[in-house]
Amino acid sequence: MKRYEVSDKQWQKIEGIVPGKPGDRGRTGSDNRRFVNGCLWVLRSGAFWHHLPSEYGAWKTAHKRFTRWARAGVWEKVFKVLLSDPKNEYVSIDSTIVRVHQQAAAGKGGNQNEALGRSRGGLSTKIHMAADANGVPLHFILTGGNVSDFTMAPALIESVAAKNIIADKGYDSQLIVDAIIAAGAKPCIPSRSHHVKARRYSRRIYKKRNVVERAFCRLKHCRRIATRYDRKALYFMAFLHLAAAHIWG
Repeated sequence: MKRYEVSDKQWQKIEGIVPGKPGDRGRTGSDNRRFVNGCLWVLRSGAFWHHLPSEYGAWKTAHKRFTRWARAGVWEKVFKVLLSDPKNEYVSIDSTIVRVHQQAAAGKGGNQNEALGRSRGGLSTKIHMAADANGVPLHFILTGGNVSDFTMAPALIESVAAKNIIADKGYDSQLIVDAIIAAGAKPCIPSRSHHVKARRYSRRIYKKRNVVERAFCRLKHCRRIATRYDRKALYFMAFLHLAAAHIWG
């Protein structure tokens, strides 16, 4: 097994949930594990699909199969199965911006529908993420890079069950604090400097926030995540789910 291929332990967990097995409806995949390893090669290398090494099969077949699995929600299912034991005592939320390659410029769907935003630096996508106490991703949301962090915070908060939710000053909003409390968690968000009376928070707990920053760094070791090459947000999200499942699964 190569370093960036699915491990035996991981494959045992997901082999039974991916389509294309003998007995499944539709076309039977010749080798699901080889196909997943081929997707991981594209994810790690950032290469175009037509550069896929022949050992992983025909690139056109692999590309069509990847998009078909993305539309069917298979990659998200793999993500949830491999990361099914979250440590939710502390959940951190944050975001990161990724540059968009020119080939990913939106077509008929438009920039907003495909999580693309334009600023002085050009097109970009923002990944909003909730991560558990160990920095394991729990939930992703994609928007254009020009979308403010706190607009997606309520959706991230609703997606997880946590005792404490940690965020930096960019999320300093009474709306977000109220959403955290309504979700049954304690907010750990420092106040911005303009507040007359600073909000009290646990500095000990806040120090744990760096796990989400390290998680983004690990995800961006995958060149297909560090730069977005996919025109469709659905396919970029599929690569995100695959990356997280493989790194932490």
